[in-house]
Amino acid sequence: MSFISLGAGCFWGVQNILSKLPGVISTEVGYMGGHIDRPTYEQICRGDTGHAEIVRVEYDPEQAKLETLLDFFWRLHDPTTLNQQGYDIGHQYRSVIFCHDEAQIEVAKKSKASFDESKVFGKNAVTEILMASTFWKGEDYHQNYYDKKYGGRAGPVCHVLRDR
Repeated sequence: MSFISLGAGCFWGVQNILSKLPGVISTEVGYMGGHIDRPTYEQICRGDTGHAEIVRVEYDPEQAKLETLLDFFWRLHDPTTLNQQGYDIGHQYRSVIFCHDEAQIEVAKKSKASFDESKVFGKNAVTEILMASTFWKGEDYHQNYYDKKYGGRAGPVCHVLRDR
């Protein structure tokens, strides 16, 4: 099994989409990339911890290739907006790929270059590609939020999966 940790705005919608992909074993929402231990959602929302809202994806590389997961990542948000997805504004909503080994970094860089060449939004991605740091699991009420609140459907503010 392998892990990739992805930040693409509010983690509720990201988890709702990624958790349903073939080969994905599990997903958890949480925080990564900041400078304090055990951050809370309230601290993250103040914008002074440096953390991003992320979804940690556990996947079977025999059933789900990293390239495929990253294709969905690029399609479920606008990676060209800095620290914002829709109405969600702040450093915690940044576009970021946290890789768990050097091979993933290379795949992510190639994937980003391919996205940039596509000119989907007419400009290049501002997505950060970083080595994963400590994952701080989000509060229970954030886990599988759309499943709990809306039966798995996207909520009133959601991520929309674009066509290729």
